[in-house]
Amino acid sequence: MEDSRGLRATVRTRDGWAVPHAIVTITDLAGTQVTREQAGENGELAASAPPPGTYTAIVTAVGFAPSASTLIVTASGRADLGTIVLARAGGVELPPPGPWTIDPAHSSVAAIAQHLGLSSIRGRFASFEGHILVAEPLEKSRVVARIDASSIDTGTKLRDDHLRSPDFLNVDEHPYIEYRGDGLTARGTDRWTVHGHLTLNGRTRPVDLDLTYLGTGPDPWGGVRAAFRATTQLRRHDFGIRFNQILEAGIAAVGDSLKVELEIQAAQGDSLPE
Repeated sequence: MEDSRGLRATVRTRDGWAVPHAIVTITDLAGTQVTREQAGENGELAASAPPPGTYTAIVTAVGFAPSASTLIVTASGRADLGTIVLARAGGVELPPPGPWTIDPAHSSVAAIAQHLGLSSIRGRFASFEGHILVAEPLEKSRVVARIDASSIDTGTKLRDDHLRSPDFLNVDEHPYIEYRGDGLTARGTDRWTVHGHLTLNGRTRPVDLDLTYLGTGPDPWGGVRAAFRATTQLRRHDFGIRFNQILEAGIAAVGDSLKVELEIQAAQGDSLPE
């Protein structure tokens, strides 16, 4: 059985990545440092615990805002901080106002559908573009994105060809999927609802995105990047995509609901660096 005693912690970013070599500093209630430990490359920390008692744990890492929490070391020597989530430095600061250009090479647009009522089929669009205008006030910000519908890729050519057909995306008549967001509502320091309209299969419907702002930082080309994660859920029927195959058990081969997951990195300015 694994020994649960000792100082344990897992350090992650808000989007779930390990924070390598984070520093965990333990102080007593008077502010005196008791111990200082370093997490590994995988963001995991396993070290000896200080004597039983109540302490303050401060977790720091280059490029991230520090996090402080109370640590209780039990009489058995157990001191478990659990998962510590660090926000990137500037993560609660809003992106600078002005135009931003979505970088497709460092972004992804994915859709997930239920198959046979059991598992999920994930598809991604390989070709898309978009621009974000960060406004003052932020609530008036806008986004425009256009996706090449024929670039759908689920890893199976036969399925992809069917998805491009009139049964689904009908790419010959409607080659692009477009989204226009025309305002935001704050849901927290780094979470927003984007209000907009999606045009899919020639039909336009209101669609809101659940947006998380992941922070802003410099890029290797001397520019500034901002990162976002957004999700939403669509019903195929709302966009006139009604094809389905009902199995003998009465189960639809493809579910009506689609989960959409966006990982967006945008460069500051009207265009991407050359």
